[in-house]
Amino acid sequence: MKTKHIVYITLGLIFSALIIYRLTQGSGPGKGGAGKPGSNVMGKGGPSPATRVNGIVVKAESFANSLSVSGSIEANEQVQLRSEIPGLVTGIYFQEGSFVKKGQLLLKINDRELQAQLSQALTKQNLASQSEYRAKLLLEKEAISKEDYDVALADLRSLQSQTQVIRAQLSKSQIRAPFSGKIGLRNVSVGEYLIPTTSVANLVSINPVKILLSVPEKYAGQIGINTKLNFSVAGSSRTYKANIYAIEPSIEMTTRTLQIKARADNPSGQILPGSFAKIDLPLSNVQDAILIPSEAIIPVLKGKKVFISKQGKAQEVMVETGTRTDKSVLVTSGLSIGDTVLTTGMMSLKPETPVMINILKN
Repeated sequence: MKTKHIVYITLGLIFSALIIYRLTQGSGPGKGGAGKPGSNVMGKGGPSPATRVNGIVVKAESFANSLSVSGSIEANEQVQLRSEIPGLVTGIYFQEGSFVKKGQLLLKINDRELQAQLSQALTKQNLASQSEYRAKLLLEKEAISKEDYDVALADLRSLQSQTQVIRAQLSKSQIRAPFSGKIGLRNVSVGEYLIPTTSVANLVSINPVKILLSVPEKYAGQIGINTKLNFSVAGSSRTYKANIYAIEPSIEMTTRTLQIKARADNPSGQILPGSFAKIDLPLSNVQDAILIPSEAIIPVLKGKKVFISKQGKAQEVMVETGTRTDKSVLVTSGLSIGDTVLTTGMMSLKPETPVMINILKN
């Protein structure tokens, strides 16, 4: 009986010892405890591991500021040729697509009736002129009164005015080129009855050409008369040069843009009005500029921010930006020379997060 009790007591002691050993091992450094040599897992309440990120050190650069905008090519002068009076077309004196000179006769309308009216008016004018001359001689001899002479003079001047009116009507029976340029396709034929609303053809002067462009209002102070710009047109790899010659004196309120016109030589006529133009507009150069990669900028509700590193921890900084290039953004305020700007991992960073930075060359 005693032997049986001894066996039970011995088994109970062994079992208790095993339980105590397992509990001791489970709470030791090998099971999540801090401080076990070779372990990468930090203990509860210990420092957080540093986040590996890339960054650049801000330095001063000389920045040739430029702006890429789109624009439209316009003719130097362009007009739709129309007749001032209705009438039958009796002659067309231009070839479609040809160059015409200023003052060249382009189209003639039937003027026979006007010519007859002019001949009649000239005959009456000549008779009135002779009557006025005789009345003047008689007045000098005091054979007639001054009132009689004034009547003769008034008749002459009235007929002269009528003649001038008919001559003006006759001039409207001819369409002449208002300026030198290339004439387009005609819309009328000889024998057609022409009315003032009918367009005869387009006359266009394309040397030089004008470029119309708009820039955001914040760049208005950086653009001036005689500023040179480069542009290209669709379908051509050639780059053309132009000079700004006119700037609108006010900002367009609906679009908040400034309207600008430039002029470019076009001796070969390759630049056609109506074409789309891609324009590189130089702005004022910025000395000691701060440029950072575009990916470092984080848009937020109140503007834009970046992360910088201070004493090994991430810090948020609100910034203001200017011109954006293909890879970089010009920072106008918020950063200083020597700041370390983080360029990766920004979306997972929070203020005071420890960071380990791989500095990139910029």
